[in-house]
Amino acid sequence: MKRKHKTYSKPKRPFDKIRIDEEAIIMKEFGLKNKKEIWKADARIKSIREKAKKLISANPAEQQILFNSLKKIGLKIDSIADILSLDKEDYLKRRLQTILVSKKLATTPKSARQLITHKKVLVDGEVVNSPSYIIPIELENKISLKIMKGKINKADKTDKPKK
Repeated sequence: MKRKHKTYSKPKRPFDKIRIDEEAIIMKEFGLKNKKEIWKADARIKSIREKAKKLISANPAEQQILFNSLKKIGLKIDSIADILSLDKEDYLKRRLQTILVSKKLATTPKSARQLITHKKVLVDGEVVNSPSYIIPIELENKISLKIMKGKINKADKTDKPKK
């Protein structure tokens, strides 16, 4: 069995006021549960940048493979400079939770998170219960809410004619 490693690293200065304030704004904007989710997005962007730095001297075919993989997840990339200028907000905008709000399937990021964790959201006909799921471009139009069935109003029960 392969050992699972951490997918993020904590900030070097835990009580940096400026960073804490910025993270609070991001948490509110994207409806994140905790700061660990911000750090994970930051680590993911950092690894993407490192791949791009290694490919600076590579041939254009290898660079194009990286560009295509990033375009599939919805990042607007045309050159290595675009990859190096990516920010954690760009990555957070591709999360299922954020896309539900942008598509008006949920009113707030917190309500979107609740719908996802309660297994009410379908992506391509399958239940996804992870708010941090990164939505590829081809699946963006296949997001839907599960239809509620089995709930009967009390008014429907009382309106039945008596025999």
